[in-house]
Amino acid sequence: MSADLKIWMNGELVPQANATVSVFDHGLLYGDGVFEGIRAYDGHIFEERAHINRLFESAKALRLTIPYTPDELSKAMHDALAANGLSDGYLRLVVTRGVGDLGLDPNRCSRATVFCIASTIRIYPQEMYDNGMSIITSSWTKNHPNATPPRVKSLNYLNSVLAKIEANDAGVPEAVMLNHLGQVAECTADNIFVVEGTTVYTPPKADGILDGVTRAVVLRIAGQIGIDAAERTLIRHDLYSAAECFLTGTAAEVIPVTRIDGRPIGRGVPGPITRKLKTAFEAYCRGSRAKTAAHASAVQAPA
Repeated sequence: MSADLKIWMNGELVPQANATVSVFDHGLLYGDGVFEGIRAYDGHIFEERAHINRLFESAKALRLTIPYTPDELSKAMHDALAANGLSDGYLRLVVTRGVGDLGLDPNRCSRATVFCIASTIRIYPQEMYDNGMSIITSSWTKNHPNATPPRVKSLNYLNSVLAKIEANDAGVPEAVMLNHLGQVAECTADNIFVVEGTTVYTPPKADGILDGVTRAVVLRIAGQIGIDAAERTLIRHDLYSAAECFLTGTAAEVIPVTRIDGRPIGRGVPGPITRKLKTAFEAYCRGSRAKTAAHASAVQAPA
């Protein structure tokens, strides 16, 4: 990452060294805030409307007022990309509760802090996209939905961080997490899919997952290219017996999984359906459907 990035912060572009938040910001003190990770391809922001809508939906669930309109945040992201000379890149759009005091009460924070980072990201090596990756099942479960809402993309990722540490200790880059009922939920930063026969399955939102933007795109693409895909509750048995497995996420895109808990998935190599979906997703990212900017189709915040 470049040390001289320009960061969009509270309405203006500032040098990275000046892009700071107060030690009294409740995003830092309590993880009180929301964010979106968003890709840009060929200068166009991928699924921009879906990401901004999810940001506002998450904020609404937390009763967090975003002091900018969706169109203003759209412009902020485009300005951050342009200021850093990025055509392909990764955006991190963050809204914190803002500066308050050392008490937990969010009413003590008068205005949210908002910033957007435009940089690059690479979380997995190319070899894993070509040959597949190994993951484990974490002993850490997803937070109960009545504890921390999984549909809110909040700044509190400690649950996932603990599972990520466990994955690191096991020598693998990712871990799948079960929910409080022992059902498959998602990985620390990615949604998970399995293939049984010729059908692709992924856990439903009700099983405690983030409603992933890339997940939704892959489900839609599957239907368009003639692959059956559906939401279904999964258990660990379904992972071990699957013919194929893959993960999706903004940063990860589409990446095959070939081993879980030391067990080979299918033949232990990326399967044909995974490869087909990965190729179709890459084409979609670079195609005209990915190039519909918010200026051509107004971004709407949830009511």
